Amino acid sequence: MKSAIGLDTKIGLIGLGLMGHPMGMNILKAGFPLTVWNRTASRARELVAAGATLAASPRELAANSDFLISIVSDPPALEEVLWGENGAIQSLRRDSIYMDSSTISPELARKIAAACAERGVRFLDGPVTGGDWGAKKGELIFMVGGDAAILADAEPVLRVLGKKWFHLGPNGAGQTIKLAMNLILALQVDSLAEALALVTAAGLEGEKLVEVLKSSMARSGVLDVKAPNLLKGEYKPSFPLRLMHKDMRLALELANQVKVELPATAAAYRAYSRVKDEAKEDLDYSAVMKFWKK
Repeated sequence: MKSAIGLDTKIGLIGLGLMGHPMGMNILKAGFPLTVWNRTASRARELVAAGATLAASPRELAANSDFLISIVSDPPALEEVLWGENGAIQSLRRDSIYMDSSTISPELARKIAAACAERGVRFLDGPVTGGDWGAKKGELIFMVGGDAAILADAEPVLRVLGKKWFHLGPNGAGQTIKLAMNLILALQVDSLAEALALVTAAGLEGEKLVEVLKSSMARSGVLDVKAPNLLKGEYKPSFPLRLMHKDMRLALELANQVKVELPATAAAYRAYSRVKDEAKEDLDYSAVMKFWKK
C-alpha cells in the first residue's frame, strides 16, 4: 500500500561517487534513515560514520528500501547492479519508488521501467545536473521521465537533494534531455578550447578572449565554471572526462536510432576521444584543451 514519504521512509542509495556521496550526506542531514551500497565498500565509511547502514549487496539494500536511488557510472554498471548476481531488481518492494539518477540511454530507462512495472514498483528516470558542488549544496536539477503522480510523491526526497526538477514526459524522457544537455556542454567547452587555441597561437592572452566573452552574447555558466580550468591547465574532475565521453557516445547512439545527424558532436567526440585515450589520470572534461596544447 502506498504511503506518504516522511522521515520514517527508508531510503536506499546505490553509488557513492562524486555525486552519490554528497547526496547521501544530505539525505542523512534531513533525518531520513539511509542504507547505502557501493562496489568499493570503503567509499561508504564517511556515510556509515554519519549514521548510514551499509548493505551487503544491492539485493539486500532494495529489500529494505521504501525509496531507492541509484547513481552509477554507466549503463553496464547499472545493469550489473540491477540484474547481476545479488542484483536489486528482484527484491524491490511493491509500491516502493525507484529513481535512477545515472546518465544512461533512454532505451535502458524504458527497460528498467518495464521490469519495475511487472513488480508493482514505481519508477522514475531522474538524471541530474549541477556538478559535485550542486550535490554538496543540495542544489541539483533533476530531469525526470515517468508518471507525474510518482514524481509528486517523490518530491519530499527531491527537495533534500535539489533546487528544481522538471517533469519531461514518459520514462526515457529524462535521459533524452540529459544527453542533449550534456551534448551542448561538451560542445561549448570544446569550442572554447578551440577559440583559446586560435587566440594564443596568434600571440594574444586567452584571458583577453574570456574577458570579452563574459560581456557578450557568448556569456554562459560554462564560461564561468570551465574557463579557469582551460586558462590554468588544471583539470581536477568535477565532471570526469570519462563520463562526458560516455554521454557523448550515448547521444550519438540515440541520434543514430532516431536518424538525426550530429556532425559537430561527432567531430568533438573525436577530440575528446583522443584526450581520453592519452590520459593517465582521471581528468575533468575541460581537459579536452589538451588536444590543442599538445
